[in-house]
Amino acid sequence: MRSLAEEQEYAEECREALRRMVSGARENVVVGEETWGDRYTAERLGFYLKTLARDLAEEGDNPPYFGLIRYGGDAGEHRDQAYYLGRRHISDAIGRPPMVIDWRAPVSTTFYRASPTDPRGLATRRRFGWSGNRLTSFEDEQLGSAEPAPTFGSELVRREIERARVGPMRDIVATIQPEQDEVVRTELEVSVCVQGAPGTGKTAVGLHRAAYLLYAHRGRLQRNGVLVIGPNRAFLHYISAVLPTLGEVDVDQTTVEDLLAGPDARRITIRATDEPAAAAVKHDVRMAGVLQRALYERISVPENAIVVPDGSYKWRVNQFEFAEMVADARAEATAYLIGRERVIARVVASLQRQAEARGQNCNGVWLRKMARAATPAVEAVWPAVKAEDLLAEILGSRELLSRASADLLNADQQNAISWPRPRKAKTAPWTAADAVLLDEVSALLERGPTYGHVIVDEAQDISPMQCRAIARRSEHGSITVLGDLAQGTTPWAARTWAEQLAHLGKPSAEQVALTTGYRVPASVVELANRLLRSLPVDVPQTTSFRSDGVLAITESDDLVSAVQRALPHEGSIGVIAADDRIADLTDTLKAAGIETVAPDGDGRVAVVPASLAKGLEYDHVIAVEPAEIVEAEPRGLNRLYVILTRAVSRLEVLHTRPLPRELD
Repeated sequence: MRSLAEEQEYAEECREALRRMVSGARENVVVGEETWGDRYTAERLGFYLKTLARDLAEEGDNPPYFGLIRYGGDAGEHRDQAYYLGRRHISDAIGRPPMVIDWRAPVSTTFYRASPTDPRGLATRRRFGWSGNRLTSFEDEQLGSAEPAPTFGSELVRREIERARVGPMRDIVATIQPEQDEVVRTELEVSVCVQGAPGTGKTAVGLHRAAYLLYAHRGRLQRNGVLVIGPNRAFLHYISAVLPTLGEVDVDQTTVEDLLAGPDARRITIRATDEPAAAAVKHDVRMAGVLQRALYERISVPENAIVVPDGSYKWRVNQFEFAEMVADARAEATAYLIGRERVIARVVASLQRQAEARGQNCNGVWLRKMARAATPAVEAVWPAVKAEDLLAEILGSRELLSRASADLLNADQQNAISWPRPRKAKTAPWTAADAVLLDEVSALLERGPTYGHVIVDEAQDISPMQCRAIARRSEHGSITVLGDLAQGTTPWAARTWAEQLAHLGKPSAEQVALTTGYRVPASVVELANRLLRSLPVDVPQTTSFRSDGVLAITESDDLVSAVQRALPHEGSIGVIAADDRIADLTDTLKAAGIETVAPDGDGRVAVVPASLAKGLEYDHVIAVEPAEIVEAEPRGLNRLYVILTRAVSRLEVLHTRPLPRELD
């Protein structure tokens, strides 16, 4: 095993090798432009070379490796071999063993899962400590020895977990724990649901699973893509740096709202806000049945035959045959417009058989002419429709809504979502919830593209209708569901994962619980756990890996002093309060000369509305007036649970009103 000086020298050799890899990749892009070949091959080669050069350049100043494993003499093919592990593969020459192996390679599994009681053939596991990009220390664990070591005996692991939280979220490749690694390396065909208590790393696990799947199944996933769905844009900004540092940049990251604001949703302009009762109905899964009925009731049984003149002939599809075509297409079709096209195609096929029987040449021009001639008759029984027009008709017509909602919605629910008068789609008072309904109608009309893998974070807050929108985009792929039932804050938040997974189209997904909090100190966890007994969900309590941390409960409204007490400490500061207090608190801090930023801004002190705190982390959290947070919404206790667990080092609860009794 190398000494510290030798390791430092090796680290520099690895950096130099990576620089040569980047330079070579860029040179290959230039050379590739002069390569001869067919257009498709040239395009694919250019895309590959440019992507490789870009991905390598994304590495930046990250340490070249974080760990080393050395196998013993009884490890089979790996006997007496040593491997350095890093965020990406580094090689100094083709045909020679790599200098650093990608953390996702199969051999890397033993680094994360080996233990003194199950060494998996390892003799030594070495972890490295870095200050910036300079190697400063290492720590060896003799796994082949008979002396047991504590699970978290590594001081470097502890230091990495507890270091200050500044800027966007970081990767956790150096500190992944065995139970996290099992989730990360779950195979592509398997959908998995992770119930993760605060600070257990569920978000990081989901992102690392995306990186692992792209490594292990790159060919398949590059065709269909990977989608990451987060709760809000502030959260997406926070996690934005994780996948690029792991070498993956071609991953779509979005919120549910932005996902629904696709080509179909852009047909409408959001002009209004639903009342809570109306929003609850529109997000209810029963609306899927209402929309389907309203759409398919437009199809009628043909009452007449189709007669198409063609020169001196008239071709005919009799009423019985036409009705059979419509019935068969309705039973077979996966989408409304596909069924309609099938009817037209079958009518034209019938006309073609008649014409060919008389010796006529039915070329492409003739077939298109017949399709145009048959379309009006098909339109009369299977009309074409636009998604936004149908939705406007449903919401603007009490009669249509009543027919479509029979035995699904009661009169009050129908009244809650119906418009006072009919409106055209262009001028209708559309709301954000209507975008969810529009997505459902669009899918009924025509199927859209799907992703190879979808990762949904904070999934407990997604409504049944939003779940259906996500399910459609992962219909032919797998899904990773991340969340915590105790952190459910929306009116439609899930109470059980079984129900939510059914809405997401993956009822048989594996369910895994992560209960060890690595980011939230024990003192904060113990306070937050007091709320669990009052929440209407059944989740295990969190146990903290960390014994550090500071908790202060201060009866005062002096926010400026609280922030000033936090500023001397390293790390980020989050001031979190009920949404309607944010403007006043921001002005107060500004008047005191303390610069603040929004939740998605880059700065030391962030002022965060309670509704946007989910998924974020700050070294020091100042929770302002918990009673106001609880009273601000029906699931206020759940929201308070979220806010208390945003602190990764220090939490100060600032209040003048009595604390909620659940915290006593």
